[in-house]
Amino acid sequence: MTVEQFDPKQTTTLETSSKIIAQQAVEQAENVQKAGAKVENISPRVGFVSLGCPKNLVDSERILTQLRTEGYDVTNSYDDAELVIVNTCGFIDSAVQESLDTIGEALAANGKVLVTGCLGVKKDEIIELHPNVLGVTGPHAYDEVLTQVHQHVAKPVHNPFIDLVPPQGVKLTPKHYAYLKISEGCNHRCTFCIIPSMRGDLDSRPVGDVLGEAKRLVDAGVKELLVISQDTSAYGVDVKHKTDFWDGMPVKTHMQQLCEELAKQGVWIRLHYVYPYPHVDKIIPLMAEGKILPYLDIPFQHANKRILKLMKRPGSSDRVLERIAKWREICPELVIRSTFIVGFPGETEEEFEELLAFLEEAQLDRVGCFKYSPVEGATANALPDHISPEVMEERLQRFMAVQAKISSEKLQARIGQEYLIIVDEINGLGIVGRSYMDAPEVDGKVYLSDDFDAEPGDQIWVQIIHADEHDVWGVRVEE
Repeated sequence: MTVEQFDPKQTTTLETSSKIIAQQAVEQAENVQKAGAKVENISPRVGFVSLGCPKNLVDSERILTQLRTEGYDVTNSYDDAELVIVNTCGFIDSAVQESLDTIGEALAANGKVLVTGCLGVKKDEIIELHPNVLGVTGPHAYDEVLTQVHQHVAKPVHNPFIDLVPPQGVKLTPKHYAYLKISEGCNHRCTFCIIPSMRGDLDSRPVGDVLGEAKRLVDAGVKELLVISQDTSAYGVDVKHKTDFWDGMPVKTHMQQLCEELAKQGVWIRLHYVYPYPHVDKIIPLMAEGKILPYLDIPFQHANKRILKLMKRPGSSDRVLERIAKWREICPELVIRSTFIVGFPGETEEEFEELLAFLEEAQLDRVGCFKYSPVEGATANALPDHISPEVMEERLQRFMAVQAKISSEKLQARIGQEYLIIVDEINGLGIVGRSYMDAPEVDGKVYLSDDFDAEPGDQIWVQIIHADEHDVWGVRVEE
């Protein structure tokens, strides 16, 4: 397993999870005190590190829910834990190195480490680099992880006055938003990606289970559900869109019907990882009607037809541009986020310039970009004419410069307009929130300077008064 040094700019890890684990540890200690018990040694304590994307974060939530159900304390610290679990990412080389570095850090600080997650499929290689780990499991191996914990840390005596787990389970997000994973795996075989080898083929959750989880989350105070999967548009393909039941009514295991039912929950519904299949066109009217947020996260990856074919990605730039124009005609408020790869093997200067021209014409609202990463196992690594690191970096900077100008112009056009925002936090400078245009951690923010009169999860109307390339500033509008 050979990778370059970890580049924090290329990480897929979300920042919120570590903060939430620390916050929950404090709350657990407070529960112990309220129960009249001693904080010290009340339960075995397990350290937990969650790396990678929102899909991995949901796996972490399921493991933590079971740990807490069994009475374990959970902490984000190595020092006071009897054992540390590292949920790894293996999507790109930089993520692999981040995972390996974290495993080594946990071993040095604690000595007792379990490894799980996407990188866990390379068990032999992990053990070769870190022979002292106690165990290695792959992604969504919840029961195996708990079994390994039991082998190395005594199972606590259940205390019903302390070990209270909410019906929605343990979440690694603030209380007002949550990720709702609707499927595992992926049927695509993109040549730059090794996710199917780690997480398998598409495996859709029963629609009744998904809707039941959504209701429990909303009942617990969640005001924004972020729908995630490896391929949200393919939901139900593996089960031939069979009919399930929810609340006594038949519902098809299909993206459109799922969105229609989620819309009835009365909270923000945000769609991520959407592939531009034809039936996505039927989702746009739901956005125009205000049933779900007018926000689409679609990983286009490139615009040149030859490069897309080498990537084994669907679509062509001309067709994509036509559909974007049609979507915006139906729903003018639509915000589109996407991700792209520069420096794919064989990408010529002309093909890269075609990508820049696509950006200019598409006028996408939110864009992320990665340099091609030759992650071990990706079939694209066998392609000829790999791009030098210097050229990849130069193309990345040119790409982001073009998108920064587009983003700045689009946000400047928001000045003077009013938007409903959801408050994420109140810091020393004021309120920090997001509008429908902004997904947590990956998009921009809305700042209300010198305004502190709010709580996380509150929704308030704001008029935009200033903008830069990524974020906007506003003032409260009296309702």
